[in-house]
Amino acid sequence: MSMASLYVRLFSIFLLIICIFPPQALSVVPEECQTKTDGCTNKEKALPLKVIAIFSILITSVIGVCSPLFTRSIPALNPDRNLFVIVKCFAAGIILATGFMHVLPDSFNMLSSRCLKENPWHKFPFTGFVAMLSAILTLMVDSMATSIYTKKCNNGVIKEVASPVGGGQQEMVVVNVGQFHGHHHGLKPAPGTVDQQLLRYRVVAMVLELGIVVHSVVIGLSLGASNNTCSIKGLVAALCFHQMFEGMGLGGCILQAEYKTMKKFIMVLFFSVTTPFGIALGIALANTYKENSPTALITVGLLNASSAGLLIYMALVDLLAADFMGSKLQASVKLQIKSYVAVLLGAGGMSVMAKWA
Repeated sequence: MSMASLYVRLFSIFLLIICIFPPQALSVVPEECQTKTDGCTNKEKALPLKVIAIFSILITSVIGVCSPLFTRSIPALNPDRNLFVIVKCFAAGIILATGFMHVLPDSFNMLSSRCLKENPWHKFPFTGFVAMLSAILTLMVDSMATSIYTKKCNNGVIKEVASPVGGGQQEMVVVNVGQFHGHHHGLKPAPGTVDQQLLRYRVVAMVLELGIVVHSVVIGLSLGASNNTCSIKGLVAALCFHQMFEGMGLGGCILQAEYKTMKKFIMVLFFSVTTPFGIALGIALANTYKENSPTALITVGLLNASSAGLLIYMALVDLLAADFMGSKLQASVKLQIKSYVAVLLGAGGMSVMAKWA
């Protein structure tokens, strides 16, 4: 299955979930949970702000995810340099804070809302349970995908071409029982060394993007369905900051994965358009989607919990632990300290954004 078809299927499933509950969400909102109108609620004034949000978030998302992909032309930001590691740790801190400070609290608030029935939603911590299951499922996907790709590589289905310049892999080519088809740029890397690391980078990039896509559509949907002009302005600024630096983290993973140009384009495209797509979907469903309805609270709350578990796992295990336990950082305590500071700055900055988003 190609990457494009995989993402299209996931989007189709997500759209099916979203499109099922709006009619129900309209009909079952308890009277005490109806959205209260005040001086800030104005549908006519909110619409231009949402349109501005679509384009501004799209632009910042593209800038964020594409910026690491052009760092090869800047020697100081080459993936082999220390500065790239520090910037990547900063972005990983942002992704970690997104899971802990934004997505997880939102899920707790939704699934503990007074608009939900006492039994079972107030009798069991569904947010923590779903987040835990999501982290375990992410581990399963992470492990199994790596095993499958490693077996294919060892069986001669997939081979990597090592480039003598920069020491990295530049392309993936198909071979037939040991016969090499493609341009030969250097010696084939030893099995289980560079090949294994590159496969890990590719699995990490794909799994991380899937988690970010789900989260991005959910936050875009919430923004698009809201008509509160007082909260939209601050929310747009916070989401622009969020998307730019979260995109930097994803872009760094895409760069290390050494995908071909078309695959890079597909991953950049899906990351960039998911939040604007969610906003547009929220605008279209604004008349039927009621954020305080039990159906909406349960659906979005569970999606947020699963996204939080995935993001937290990816940030801690596949990004931070992999770097800090790797040979580069283990060889330099000074670089470790700088990287820890970068993680704290990224997590701290995104935590502050929780005040507005």
